[in-house]
Amino acid sequence: MQQNYDLIIVGGGLAGNCLALSLKDSGLNIAIIETNTREQLKTAHAGDRALALASGTVMMLDKLNSWQGISHVATAIKQIHISDQGHFGKTRLSAEKEQVEALGYVITARDIETHLANLVIEAGITVISPARVVGLISSDKDVYVNLKQGNESINLTAKLLVGADGGSSSVRKLLDIPQHVTEYGQTALVTTVQLTLPHKNTAFERFTSSGPLALLPIGKNQCAVVWTRTTEDAEALMLGSEASFLAELQQCFGFRLGALSLTAPRRAFPLSLIRADKMVSGRAVIIGNAAHQLHPVAGQGFNLGLRDVIHLAERLLEQIEQHKDIGSNEFLNDYSSSRKKDHDRTIGFTDTVVKIFSNEWLVMAAVRNIGLTLLDHIPSAKSILTRHAMGFADLTKQMVNK
Repeated sequence: MQQNYDLIIVGGGLAGNCLALSLKDSGLNIAIIETNTREQLKTAHAGDRALALASGTVMMLDKLNSWQGISHVATAIKQIHISDQGHFGKTRLSAEKEQVEALGYVITARDIETHLANLVIEAGITVISPARVVGLISSDKDVYVNLKQGNESINLTAKLLVGADGGSSSVRKLLDIPQHVTEYGQTALVTTVQLTLPHKNTAFERFTSSGPLALLPIGKNQCAVVWTRTTEDAEALMLGSEASFLAELQQCFGFRLGALSLTAPRRAFPLSLIRADKMVSGRAVIIGNAAHQLHPVAGQGFNLGLRDVIHLAERLLEQIEQHKDIGSNEFLNDYSSSRKKDHDRTIGFTDTVVKIFSNEWLVMAAVRNIGLTLLDHIPSAKSILTRHAMGFADLTKQMVNK
């Protein structure tokens, strides 16, 4: 069976669905290829994770008419409290001082993924699922895609293929795009805790000798926990009892939010910085986690991926308006080059934060704590950091001004 499309998106997750929705009125014939069924996506452990959406990201979702339907299940971040365990340095960022409604929002991945998938169906966009890509070949005018759906083999063609299929991207592998991997020797422990004191819409980022600990406000009396530990420590904490896990978590964070109690299972995710050597090969381009995976310390992974999506969608719409080839090498290479500055800046910032705040060398500890203290007393510097946390990169500013 041969099927012809203008655009094939591999990956029906956050990035893939956002791209499809941003192009739903473009006139393109679009197909989304997804490995998992809707039921599998709904019950996947990855759906439990909390996403910190920067204000800039929320504005982009609003432009896609995707925010209104989930805003009621998101929790606003009004303040961010940054501290360094065992040291004097700290700083606080405030939405009120920046004269904005919120610095960002916290939402579970499952809530936003389900909502976006429903919008894709409502838009009448073709979704082929469950199916997996097993072959890709680009010619001068088309990209040929071979799928396996059960025992059936399906052949598709398109002018452009976008790989938005996550960190284990089959598209990236089929295109033989190498990756640079930086192993941090750390694992993120993820769960949810009940509080006995109100969080007051404050997100806490506490740096420790073994890695950062983030508590993100969810609802009225809960926080999502993203606790980075060394690989060895993480294994011990996962093997130990819930009581011992909770006791160490409480000791690490303190009692600013009162006594903590677990309300969700513990999950463990090994951490590394992964970046593809390139984004483009033939008539295919990779975006989001297929192109870059970041440490969660600054919560910028999904925000950076969505900027990939919006930037690509805007350029595709311009290409369509000018009746130009959406999969041409010139167009895709130009898009890839345009994303380099944002990638370099965001990845570099995140990697630097990890290395600085996971280092207990006395001189480094002193420097970073002096820096945090000075930052807390210099409004202009604090404002720059706050706007970075809010995700106001150049692309977002352009969208807001439109």
